[in-house]
Amino acid sequence: MSAQALARAPSCAQPLTLRAEGLGKTYGAITVLSDISLDIRAGEVHAIIGENGAGKSTLMKLLSGHVRPTTGRLFMEEEAVAFDDAVDAESAGVVLVHQEILLAPDLTVAQNLFLGRELTRGFMIDDKAMDRRTNAVLARVGSVARASDRVGDLALAQRQLVQIARAILEDRKIIILDEPTAVLANDEVTALLEIVRNLREQGVGILYISHRLNEVQALADRITVLRDGRMVGTWPASELSQRRMAELMVGRELSMLYPEKRPVVTGEPILSVTNLVVEDGATQGSFTLRAGEVLGIGGMIGSGRTELLEGLFGLRPSHADSVLVNGCDITHRSVRTLMAAGLVYLTEDRKGKGLLVDAPLAPNLTLQALDGVNPGIVLNRRREVAELEQAVANFDIRVRSLTLDAGKLSGGNQQKLLLAKVMMSDPSIVIIDEPTRGIDIGNKSQIYGFIDAMVRAGKACLIISSEMPELVGLSDRVLVMREGRFVAELTGTEINEENVAYAATTGRHAQAGGTA
Repeated sequence: MSAQALARAPSCAQPLTLRAEGLGKTYGAITVLSDISLDIRAGEVHAIIGENGAGKSTLMKLLSGHVRPTTGRLFMEEEAVAFDDAVDAESAGVVLVHQEILLAPDLTVAQNLFLGRELTRGFMIDDKAMDRRTNAVLARVGSVARASDRVGDLALAQRQLVQIARAILEDRKIIILDEPTAVLANDEVTALLEIVRNLREQGVGILYISHRLNEVQALADRITVLRDGRMVGTWPASELSQRRMAELMVGRELSMLYPEKRPVVTGEPILSVTNLVVEDGATQGSFTLRAGEVLGIGGMIGSGRTELLEGLFGLRPSHADSVLVNGCDITHRSVRTLMAAGLVYLTEDRKGKGLLVDAPLAPNLTLQALDGVNPGIVLNRRREVAELEQAVANFDIRVRSLTLDAGKLSGGNQQKLLLAKVMMSDPSIVIIDEPTRGIDIGNKSQIYGFIDAMVRAGKACLIISSEMPELVGLSDRVLVMREGRFVAELTGTEINEENVAYAATTGRHAQAGGTA
């Protein structure tokens, strides 16, 4: 049976719970989704994968009542349905857990979980009953939060778990999870995947959307691939390797995801940092970086990687014995001093700290290079637009209109805009925290190419990555951190996933067998 036929064929073994037939969506003359036919069955995990812009978000909104389809029909238990809105869909047993945190930060966890469906005793809201049920469902999802905690005081990962707890507070037939692990640490990811498996065993149908193909492979019973708003097909998960998934998403073979290794660079360091101490992070370290080199910083989440580089860039209180750039002492540095010396920093939080998501693309691009783009008193709008057009071409930023707000771009295109933004000042040293977090395989490959071209042109790049293959594939050297300190330096053939993981978890250099 073909993949396309499989997508449409009812199973005799499992009842259909939610089925889409010929689903499509257009906005004016633009078709964003066309002829999608698939089903989500009780007691299975059905994964949806595809590059950013493939139509995954639109499909989720159509299935969960957030958006009405232009064409096609939906069926629940083989009865035709038309959801008026998300509340209507939830009443039917279909709930969407958004990637974005959609909680009221000033309310407690319990108040968020029961918002609009408060428990009462007589004429009074029954806070104690809501707290009991909240704490029970929080324990079920592995959250350390409590019912009485204010949501705005929780870490991002805990807020995501609260969203999932809200979704499973009531019995659901279908739960749609949109990138549920994007903000979770490794142990939290493991706990969440177990929650998904438990829900499947309870007969819940799970629609799982993720860029993390290892998660998809570990969880999914079936996998549907979208590309350019259309279905490529649906396959049993057992038939697809991660590499084959990636190839189906981008529509071509991935002959080489990572660039070829560059020649070993020698010579004097372009950046030399001695005994940098971050005051509020219990983190310190010394390192060097050469022109034409990618230096990777590895380690577990919480090892101090981001804190160290934010301290270097003046974003956290810190001090150092010395910081030299091209031999010039900038130990007593500020962000402005570092940028003038040729350093730029790409934050891991592109929406919260990197971009003004509610502002248009042009000012986002030129914000760090206003002196060059607008040397006069009055902003040169024509020059801004010209720079944006050039950046869109150079970095393949895919936009429907140059007047869009940055928040309207997909994650991959936001990351490319952020990269274009920091490169506006023609830096010699580029620091990138999580180069491809939350973006698809096609955009990942492009960003790897941009980094490779940058260092081959003589610039230096320092990256933090929690994705082990990415760290190994991009880096010429790797420094591994554990508990706020560097514990190993890996070069050449030493750079592999096993050695990075060994050093990150034990604090010892794998080949030396002792503390680095």
